[in-house]
Formats: sequence, structure tokens, C-alpha cells
Amino acid sequence: MTRWLSPDELAAWLANSAIMISLPAALDARMQRESQMTFFEYMVLSVLSEEPDRTMQMSDLAARTAASLSRLSHVVGRLENRGLLTRARVPGSGRRTNATLTDAGYDQVVAAAPGHVAAVREYLIDGLEPGDLAALRRIGTSVEAAIKGGNLY
Repeated sequence: MTRWLSPDELAAWLANSAIMISLPAALDARMQRESQMTFFEYMVLSVLSEEPDRTMQMSDLAARTAASLSRLSHVVGRLENRGLLTRARVPGSGRRTNATLTDAGYDQVVAAAPGHVAAVREYLIDGLEPGDLAALRRIGTSVEAAIKGGNLY
């Protein structure tokens, strides 16, 4: 039997659906306008920039960016063609590949970071009430755990 959403649950779901759809689209449009890269490209470069050697296995990078390996591979190929990162096969058995951020990629993500942070603040963070930040983190963590628990990616 289907457990339909209550009016309050439906209102919460619709408000969060708007965030899930509108926020990435707004960040993407702004990133493209200001930094000539997509929001997802920025996320890939940003994750790599935080690694001590700016290198990560593609499977780990996919997990950190909540992307399929197929989507990540396509985007990494574009970034590689632009000289922003390189890929290299990991020696040994298996089909493991590392992605490494180049100096040009690092420079690009550093240049784009202030605009990205300004957009995140404008679209999300600065509009929150004092207790909302902890609630938002708790909600995001719970949703991510439910998705990972369902092995959806």
C-alpha cells in the first residue's frame, strides 16, 4: 500500500525539489558565465585541488562528485583536452585510472572559487536562519546516507 505524503510532507518535498533542480542550474549558469566551465567541471577540479598530490582514482572522484563513472569520464575527457587535468592508468591489475589536476587546472579552480563561493552564499547560505545550517547539514547527510544505503551510485 502506498504511503502518500501528508500536506506538510508534500510541501517540504516540493520546496526541496525546487532546490535540487534550481540550485544546480543557477550555479551552472553562473559558473559558465563567470568562469567558462560548468558547475560539475568546477566540482571535479575542486575535489582534485583538495588532494595533497592533486590526484585521485577516477572511481573515488566519481563517488566524491556523486557522478557515474561514465559521466565523469566524459567530463574528465573535456577537461583533459583543455589541459586542466591528466589521466594515467594505475599500474597493476584492474582497470584503475588516476586523474591529476595540472597547474593550469589548479589556477583555473583557484580563479573560479571566489565566484563559486559568492554564488553559494547568495543562493543558499546567507538566506538561512541561525539554526538552519545545522539542520541543512543533517538533512543532506541523511539523504546521502539513504541513497548510498540503496546502492544507487
